[in-house]
Amino acid sequence: MGKLFGTDGIRGEANRYPMNAEIAFKVGRAVAHQFKRSGHRAKIIIGKDTRISGYMLESSLEAGVTSMGGDAYLVGVLPTPGIAFITPGMRADAGIVISASHNPFQDNGLKIFDAEGFKLTDAQEDAIEGLILSPELDHRMPTGKDMGRAVRMDDIHGRYIVFLKNSFPRHLSMEGMKIVLDTSNGATYRIAPDAFAELGAEVEVIHHSPNGTNINDRCGSQHTQDLRKAVLETGAALGLAFDGDGDRMIAVDEKGTELTGDQVLIICACLLKKEGRLRNDLLVSTVMSNLGLRIACQKYGLKNHASQVGDRYVLADMLKLGAVIGGEDAGHMIFLEHHKTGDGIIAGMQLIAAMIAQGKPLSELSRLMDVFPQKLINIDVKSKPEISTIPAIMESIRRVESELGDEGRVLVRYSGTQNMCRVMVEGPSREATEKYCRQIADVVTREIGR
Repeated sequence: MGKLFGTDGIRGEANRYPMNAEIAFKVGRAVAHQFKRSGHRAKIIIGKDTRISGYMLESSLEAGVTSMGGDAYLVGVLPTPGIAFITPGMRADAGIVISASHNPFQDNGLKIFDAEGFKLTDAQEDAIEGLILSPELDHRMPTGKDMGRAVRMDDIHGRYIVFLKNSFPRHLSMEGMKIVLDTSNGATYRIAPDAFAELGAEVEVIHHSPNGTNINDRCGSQHTQDLRKAVLETGAALGLAFDGDGDRMIAVDEKGTELTGDQVLIICACLLKKEGRLRNDLLVSTVMSNLGLRIACQKYGLKNHASQVGDRYVLADMLKLGAVIGGEDAGHMIFLEHHKTGDGIIAGMQLIAAMIAQGKPLSELSRLMDVFPQKLINIDVKSKPEISTIPAIMESIRRVESELGDEGRVLVRYSGTQNMCRVMVEGPSREATEKYCRQIADVVTREIGR
């Protein structure tokens, strides 16, 4: 039986181990037990995205929490960062999000936040995993009046929208700005349009009719083709695409060109530095960030630290090093002045603030960073042995690195949420990058592919 927790909680195909009703029940039970304060019932927030399997998993989590004497507060469809906001806001002991983020609808996942709204540490996840996989709690379940209750809450959206709006500078205005939002038929489908409209923007929304199976389906942060088209057709100043649970954002400029997460980070970091708000002149990114980000940081006098992949690791390094901005090229961005986790809506608001404050279109701001050609190939694998223990793969990496020299880089790593190996190569030209990436990927496929 493998480890349950990956880079971002537990994830897998819904109704199959480990993403089945039994494990969800045990997660609810373990969280209620682990976070219970002496003399108090555990108070656990449960939210979800729009996947059809969310109903089953919500019921199972509720049963697990209440069976352990905890009280479950069901807030329904809410972005992941909304759970991170409301958990400390309601003085709850923990929050659980039912979502598989940008994955297709047939997958689902569980993410857990502590009482302060932070994602769990590895040690906390290990402790909960131990309780899930052992029979220890079978003998601790209360009866009678000591069992818990469930409460369904319908007034959370307004609170979260006020929180989001407060992240946008009061001296700036979106009045008259036309923007297009792609809510990916996911958790932001109601909140994002309302939040931007209440700030005065003229909002056009696409992919905002979830039916349980269309979340992330050729839309959202992973698939911006419809957003790019809508921006051009409406003459919008920009487009913002969110993923299924709303913790990541990808932007499209007024010319229909997609920006990377790294480009958004450098735009916002440069404004923070100009305004004297960039603590320690530091921007935290990850090892997957484009080479162009590192070069741009040097050009504009910013320090750059690369953390391991995963927004909770980015956050840990931000807190340790005293940074206020950090994120991933894939669109997770953390603005610590406003929130403790990645929030796609807040990231979009900070990007718009940078445009308005500097009076420049997004296409011009995007030129702050040159994006090196990058190729990423994902290979399904049957197991995840240490890459360094596979001579053929290591030799192919060394050969490509030698040929690239200082004009590129190679990164080969396993996905933290799927049985997949990611081969990423950056180089001086698209042709060279694709050639070298394919060379390594072919070796990976031969050695450990399924």
